[in-house]
Amino acid sequence: MPDIIHLLPDSVANQIAAGEVIQRPASAVKEMMENSLDAGATTIRLVVKDAGKALIQVTDDGQGMSVADARLCFERHATSKISSAEDLFSIRTMGFRGEALASIAAIAQAELRTRRAEDEIGLLIQAEGSRITREEPCQCPAGTSIRVKNLFFNIPARRNFLKSNAVEMRHIIDEFLRVALAHPQVFFSLHHDGQEVYHLPKATLKQRLIHVFGNSYSERLVPVEEETNVIGLRGFIGKPEYARKTRGEQYFFVNNRFIRDGYLHHAIMNAYDELLVPGSYPFYALFIEIDPARIDINVHPTKTEIKFEDEKTVYAIVRSAVKRSLGRYNIAPTLDFEADQNLVEFEVNPKEVRPPTIRVNPHFNPFETEAGNSDREKTERPGSAGIPMRAYQTPKLNLGNWEQLYQVVQAEEPTPSASLLPGEEANDNPLQELRTYQLHQKYILSHIKSGCIVIDQQAAHERILYERYLQHLESKQGASQQNLFPRTLELSPGDFSLAMELRDEIRALGFDFREFGKNTLIIDGSPADLPQGKEDQAFEKLIEDYKQNLAQLKLDKRTNLARSLAKNAAVKAGTRLSAEEMNQLIDELFACKNPKTGLTGKPTFITIGLDELAKRFEKL
Repeated sequence: MPDIIHLLPDSVANQIAAGEVIQRPASAVKEMMENSLDAGATTIRLVVKDAGKALIQVTDDGQGMSVADARLCFERHATSKISSAEDLFSIRTMGFRGEALASIAAIAQAELRTRRAEDEIGLLIQAEGSRITREEPCQCPAGTSIRVKNLFFNIPARRNFLKSNAVEMRHIIDEFLRVALAHPQVFFSLHHDGQEVYHLPKATLKQRLIHVFGNSYSERLVPVEEETNVIGLRGFIGKPEYARKTRGEQYFFVNNRFIRDGYLHHAIMNAYDELLVPGSYPFYALFIEIDPARIDINVHPTKTEIKFEDEKTVYAIVRSAVKRSLGRYNIAPTLDFEADQNLVEFEVNPKEVRPPTIRVNPHFNPFETEAGNSDREKTERPGSAGIPMRAYQTPKLNLGNWEQLYQVVQAEEPTPSASLLPGEEANDNPLQELRTYQLHQKYILSHIKSGCIVIDQQAAHERILYERYLQHLESKQGASQQNLFPRTLELSPGDFSLAMELRDEIRALGFDFREFGKNTLIIDGSPADLPQGKEDQAFEKLIEDYKQNLAQLKLDKRTNLARSLAKNAAVKAGTRLSAEEMNQLIDELFACKNPKTGLTGKPTFITIGLDELAKRFEKL
């Protein structure tokens, strides 16, 4: 029997390894930018076309490579970061495996141009499918430029699994921003299909955060700083009132490397205890400096997971530091039972505190008409500087009509509305009268022939709007009303990209908006069902709920948008409704295709029969 075990060719082995390292265009962006940082670059430019499927180019002004280094960089496990296993416990660089460029060259057409500052001429190397196809001297500036074309050209199955350009571009922006936030001292720029998306000059950390997320974040940030013998912690957290319902603006960096750690995230949420609305997530960008010997970063090829030697101590430090910052900047409410601030202020400087002087006119009658006082003489108020004042006479008390205060006013009967409910037959009760009442501004009560019906006004309105918006999306003719004054809305980069991806569907719902610079929209019109004056908040809430539904419910695009906008525009519990509004809501509810169930799966109404009520009284 022949031998069946054999070694795989290097090209096949590289393609298999590339599946772990390069999962999508954003993975290649991350690896190439981290290599530029390790080379000491102070300027990094990223250019992508077709969301990275056609081209990814990273250009830096780092130290460059020699001819020998450039030839070796496309080989597997070729790295300048470590030379022995012990070096894994003292890693300060972003990369160390030596797999990035080899993986990229195995699944794409790569071109490398590099030159050191002391060299007069650079080197050009082209690789395709793990093979060097071209090598020659070239003229290029000092530093390194890597162009990656036709990603996954030799793995069509992997290329077919890539998402739309908008989705892939959002992943590229996420990776770009993670690197840019960790290194504010470096200039970064991002160009997509010929347009500059980001231009981030060298700045401080707070300035970099404002450049990335917008000027509105200047008032949302709370600094955090803590130094211990275990870790050093610095960064910024967001105020609780600006928390979002979806994740995406939470950043943890360990030694300037972005990581995902649910345990440390729990420490942040614990520090915000009783300050956040349930189900919301605060913004934070926190940087942990720790001895590399106390962590293990060789856990996953993407290097976004690490292990701490003493994670409980790190957890406690992060939690206490965040909680201290919230208290220090008066974000968390505090009570001082030992001092009254008003009394303290009076004791410190009693001469500056003066009790107000109140002058009372004992003859003032607010019910007395001006005409009745027209011929009264004017006098001057005692102690005033000649200010004229009318002389008032003591009013006569109207004692004869005091009994009218206790007369009972008969309330008018509400206007009945003719309607039929499911299960009621017209022969039994033609033109059945529905008398509607609102209970605690949350439920609508109506009496029917067989008993009464209780309607959850918010769930019912959500069902009505949901089916209406689905029809608008199918016909692409949503009812819209123009705003008297256009509203300007600045979104985060990811939300802006998502809004552009859903542009046609959002407009079909009734929103009329246009781009206005980077990550900014102008809303000229909104759906007719939305209340006036809060169009920008409704648009932002629509994007947030869409992302939340996408992560939790896995809904299709139209269903997700209709559901999100319906929950935003529906009348909320605690809203007072007139009899006409309640009757209209009932009529529209039972005209729906599925009137019995709300968007959460709970019933929109319940019926209570007369027999059931009688049994309840019998039990008593």
